[in-house]
Amino acid sequence: MKIIIAPDSFKESLSAPDVCEAVEAGFRKAFPQATYTHLPIGDGGEGTVTSVVDATEGTIIPLKVKGPLGNNVDAFYGLTGDGKTAIIEMAAASGLHLVPRDQRNPLITSTYGTGQLIKNALDQGVERIVLGLGGSATNDGGAGMAQALGAKLLDSNDEQLQPGGQALSELVSIDVSNLDQRLKTVQIEAACDVTNPLTGKSGASAVFGPQKGATPAMVDELDRSLAHYAQVIEKDLGKAVTHISGAGAAGGLGAGIVAFLEGELRSGIDLVLDVIQFEERISGADLLLTGEGRIDSQTVHGKAPVGVAKRAKALNAALPVIAIAGSVGEDYEAVFDHGIDAIFSVVNSVMTLEEALENGAVNVEKTLENIGRLVKVSRMVEM
Repeated sequence: MKIIIAPDSFKESLSAPDVCEAVEAGFRKAFPQATYTHLPIGDGGEGTVTSVVDATEGTIIPLKVKGPLGNNVDAFYGLTGDGKTAIIEMAAASGLHLVPRDQRNPLITSTYGTGQLIKNALDQGVERIVLGLGGSATNDGGAGMAQALGAKLLDSNDEQLQPGGQALSELVSIDVSNLDQRLKTVQIEAACDVTNPLTGKSGASAVFGPQKGATPAMVDELDRSLAHYAQVIEKDLGKAVTHISGAGAAGGLGAGIVAFLEGELRSGIDLVLDVIQFEERISGADLLLTGEGRIDSQTVHGKAPVGVAKRAKALNAALPVIAIAGSVGEDYEAVFDHGIDAIFSVVNSVMTLEEALENGAVNVEKTLENIGRLVKVSRMVEM
């Protein structure tokens, strides 16, 4: 048997590679002679870099950059095994976790560090850059990123804007004559699983601003600043970004990627599966095992297990796909219409959340041994 193991992480419990190890350890007890292929998956959020690096035998590149508040932070990005693609989680440089709770203020936080990661990836000679847009502390529309890459965002005194979303209200003109020319020769794609526009009631500021520390008054100010920013982008760059689906992702970074990098916003899971050459890796498989921390009705909306299942079934409709989860939530049955054939919770007794998180690897291994034995019985029945 050729068995593919392609899970997302179990948040706060196991990384995707750790899930792969535990799945194989359990299933191997039933099928010790099988061939196991690990394809840890991310959908553009936290853990995507590690997943892609592990799946492609790539490399993690550590780098000191400016964090959201301008202080130096330890960040990183990944290179695929062939060295041609850089995988960047914007949160590694500009993420909410880098700002202490009592200092969170999207009026002043910047994506400058994300631009520094992109610049360093260009120095590596990559042909493609994939950006994950989750977990941001920022609301600057990607202005800081653009400045780090050579763009000039000028106020009425022809001086560069200060960092943060508030300063965008002072923007008068944009000069991209010194924007890094290598950007024109690199394919840039962003893993973006939200459809929010840049501004308005469902825009970046209104929907995501409060979790970054914005008060209602700050949300209104940030929204006006982004609207003004979009007007100047259209005037000076000829690009209308306000209503693009996903423009509001990561505090408007989606808009900045389109405006300054001429990048494309794509479904996170599909983009990651393309990068790891998913179809090629699963060719000839007899069984696919996937999963994530929780499977419920929301899993069908771009989450990793359904993304994996759909792509696998498109290649081979007869390939069995089994999913595992730390918990199985309301209306989980929806996934059965999207390529997943069976679901199992790995929590096998009454326990607290803390116990479930702490014992994730053991629970996964035990559950997969049982699933493996069930698969073996079903094969015996068929015979």
